Amino acid sequence: MKALPERVPVESLCRNVTSGGTPSRSNSRFWEDGVIPWFKSGELHDWYVEKAGEQITEEGLENSAAKIFPPNTILMAMYGDGKTITSLGILRAEAATNQACCALMADPEKSHFLYLFYALKHHRHELLKLVVAGAQRNLTGGIIRNFKITRHPLRVQQGIVETLSAYDELMENNRRRMELLEESARLLYREWFVRLRFPGHEHARLTHGIPEGWRKVTLGSITAKIGSGATPRGGSAAYLSEGITLIRSLNVYDDRFEDAGLAFISEEQASDLDNVTVQSRDILLNITGASVARCCMTPDRYLPARVNQHVMIIRVDSSKADPFLVHAAINSDERKRQLLSYAQKGSTREALTKDMISAFEITLPTDTLMSQFGEFAQACFLQRENLALQNQKLRPARDLLLPRLMSGEIAV
Repeated sequence: MKALPERVPVESLCRNVTSGGTPSRSNSRFWEDGVIPWFKSGELHDWYVEKAGEQITEEGLENSAAKIFPPNTILMAMYGDGKTITSLGILRAEAATNQACCALMADPEKSHFLYLFYALKHHRHELLKLVVAGAQRNLTGGIIRNFKITRHPLRVQQGIVETLSAYDELMENNRRRMELLEESARLLYREWFVRLRFPGHEHARLTHGIPEGWRKVTLGSITAKIGSGATPRGGSAAYLSEGITLIRSLNVYDDRFEDAGLAFISEEQASDLDNVTVQSRDILLNITGASVARCCMTPDRYLPARVNQHVMIIRVDSSKADPFLVHAAINSDERKRQLLSYAQKGSTREALTKDMISAFEITLPTDTLMSQFGEFAQACFLQRENLALQNQKLRPARDLLLPRLMSGEIAV
């Protein structure tokens, strides 16, 4: 019988295991004009991280527990809910982190940094059992340092890394291409309908600030449905690993649908939500909480689907407007600011109501321009869907290989 590879403490494969820190928010000099990327645990998505949501200054770094970590440092989320805690990231360039991130620097004489990443990912389910319960679920640096992971010789580590990273690099390339396609549609909308540099703009006459033939309409006047859903009976405890898709606010981002955290419900649960059945080309809008006003187009790959009470369906009547033009209008900078201002009125909790959305105004161009833009945006959307489908197939293939490579069942 083949012996299993030994397991050793994480710290035995590392030069250092530490965490970051947060400069004081009350001192603007620590943040304004900052150039040092500063990552938070919520920005770790199990591959390389490059664009931090915030940056700190040198002064902020010097006057806090924050540290600069080198490229190829592995980050692990130590705090958060079940979707965040133990999430991993890999630094492509020097950066700092907050105290909710554990930073692990592999010792190159003992471990390839990507092998450390894959080993931590492989043993994640065991590490989750060590999470300290309380007001905020967390892992400590000591737990992570002493946690035992599989160790292979460096030669075998290299083979494992080459096999698995081929999948991850392809998925990352697809993700980048998807971002470029999203940006292409945004840029065209901005050029034609914000800067008014549309085909034939040289001969257009403006009336009340918009070209002749264009008109302002409310969403209620051009839609067949505006409405949000509900949480199925039993709440999150009743969610399934497969079945009818239940779309929640954590899946809806601007111009992008996020697969992570997708929930599923039974046919019986779905029948109770038949009035919020999601259809192809429906626009999804988050209407509560910190993610309020985020908006994307429904991905066909997850239909049939329902939405919960935090997500609103906006179904455009295609005889009155193009859904891709309406989606782009809602996500335009000016309209987004307007939606956010509506959400903050008259309540301690950010929220958008059906009445607000029905009365929300956008500008429609001529039918010809709307059709031209719709065709372009739809082509971008379909290409993104194809790339997302590729990733949807690559991810489980990689995940099936990971335990077999780590156990030595597949030799490299």
